[in-house]
Amino acid sequence: MEIYTVIEPIAEAVPIVINSPHSGTYFPAEVKSKMIKERVEHPDDTDWFIDELYDFVPKMGITMIKANYNRWVIDLNRDPDSVALYDDGRVITGLVPKTDFNGQPLYKEAAPDSDEIRRRLKAYYEPYHQKVSELLTEKVRKFNRALLFDAHSIRKHVSGIRPEPFPDLILGDNDETSASSEIIHAACHVLRQGDYDFQHNHPFKGGYITRHFGNPESNVHALQLEMAKTNYMNRQEIKYHEKRANKIRRLLQELFETLINTI
Repeated sequence: MEIYTVIEPIAEAVPIVINSPHSGTYFPAEVKSKMIKERVEHPDDTDWFIDELYDFVPKMGITMIKANYNRWVIDLNRDPDSVALYDDGRVITGLVPKTDFNGQPLYKEAAPDSDEIRRRLKAYYEPYHQKVSELLTEKVRKFNRALLFDAHSIRKHVSGIRPEPFPDLILGDNDETSASSEIIHAACHVLRQGDYDFQHNHPFKGGYITRHFGNPESNVHALQLEMAKTNYMNRQEIKYHEKRANKIRRLLQELFETLINTI
């Protein structure tokens, strides 16, 4: 199994890379054998169908990269040194998660030790991040600028993070530091126009990827869009819901048209 899949644009290329680090579903045999069977069969923290939701972007000239391995193997959106992203008391799963977002254990016995974490870092994490870096470098070389758009989804309710439901859409830019004000304002303007509950930098302001790669001074901008799964899945958040998905896709298409024009 390849670590990632890169989907190249089929229209004239633009300086945007969409990243989906949590839509992977594959577990390597040596990892799977040590995990609780029911967890592996239903990896609930997965960003289900995000790659399908965004499958229109190659026609807009946008490059997309998606992870193939599940985030429970190693979380590509965490600090490699396991530095916490938030300090407000929410459950934060680690670089190699030991539990899901609700604190349920993932492993039959002992969780991976430091040697196993380092092995996964070398085998899965570093090659993925290197490829993202290469894609952005290519865009900067060609266009003198690049925008990394980190695409995520989450259950409408995750009690381990907060008791109230999440907004429909949350744009994160690390408190307006990971992208230019022009790009941020353009994205916020579009997302506020839809009939969705929209929030900016709360309760998510971007994970490690957004914070690490976003460097406007070097002409590399980064945004994270977290969305409730109810925007494109059924009420049980199990199956892809065509009607809901088509509605949010129209807003996403408008968003990317605006971002292409802005950048």
